Amino acid sequence: MNRRTFLGTLASGLLSTRPAAEAQPVGKVYRIGMLERTSPAVNAANLNAFRQGLRDAGYVEGKNFVIEYRSAEGRDDQFPGLADDLVRLKVDLIVTRGTTAALAAKNATGTIPVVITGLADPVGQGIVASLARPGGNITGVSAIVTELYGKRVELLRELLPKASRIAVLFNMSSPALPPAWKEIETAARSLGIQPQLLDVRKPEDLRPAFDGAVRQRADALVVGLDTLTQASQRVIVDLAARHRLPAVYASMEFAGGLVIYGVNYPDHYRRAATFADRIFKGTQLGDLPVEWLTKFELVINLKTAKALGLTIPPSLLQRADQVIE
Repeated sequence: MNRRTFLGTLASGLLSTRPAAEAQPVGKVYRIGMLERTSPAVNAANLNAFRQGLRDAGYVEGKNFVIEYRSAEGRDDQFPGLADDLVRLKVDLIVTRGTTAALAAKNATGTIPVVITGLADPVGQGIVASLARPGGNITGVSAIVTELYGKRVELLRELLPKASRIAVLFNMSSPALPPAWKEIETAARSLGIQPQLLDVRKPEDLRPAFDGAVRQRADALVVGLDTLTQASQRVIVDLAARHRLPAVYASMEFAGGLVIYGVNYPDHYRRAATFADRIFKGTQLGDLPVEWLTKFELVINLKTAKALGLTIPPSLLQRADQVIE
């Protein structure tokens, strides 16, 4: 389906999916804690992918596993308390999304296995010692995330050749985004584009940020992916449409967005289920390297383009993995 996809893994043989018919331990019901940015409804695609991964490995929800879902509801400061809550429940495993949630889990427990997803740099952020030998109680899935922000600037240049100024909607309190801002600055200036940082740290910052982008005559918008923006995805897409700002987003969670280029997050969650299976079957965390995924998707929404009065270049359409009519 993805003509440009290359799936690179570390020690993928260790993580191959077991046959669905393989029996699970009799009478054992694994309690899985999920430390998430948003509600189950907003996070449905990823949650469903994780459940499907467990079903593929032979697990039945309610019989072999239950999920204790905890949502930060768009607020990073909620993660430490939520992580502590999962530890008090004595869950058998914690699955996290993003850097802040992973750090909260790391600080909350040194014994409960933690499977990370959606991280750009787990080593640099101090979550694991190395990808090949993570050490401690944490392993999981990582991906190229930070470097993609420069690619999104290039996509906007291809879409809008005359663009001279782009706004960047980032929550700079997120530890993952300052390095991404540097990527954007470098890419934008190499193309003769002026980047404008819109630092949003709470939902109330979003509307003033868009007003500021329009006031400073931004030609387009790059939207960062973190706890705040993921929880506010509908508001952000609507504001971009209202202000007629062509925008590029980092994940399919921003439904209705003009251009989406980023990691396939449901794929991360399916792989996380594979880690859970191995851990439940007794594999030591030290034998489970962090898996490095490089599967990306480019999605273009022609309906949104038409509403903005834009014509998508044929070269961009040809490279798209999905075109929404």
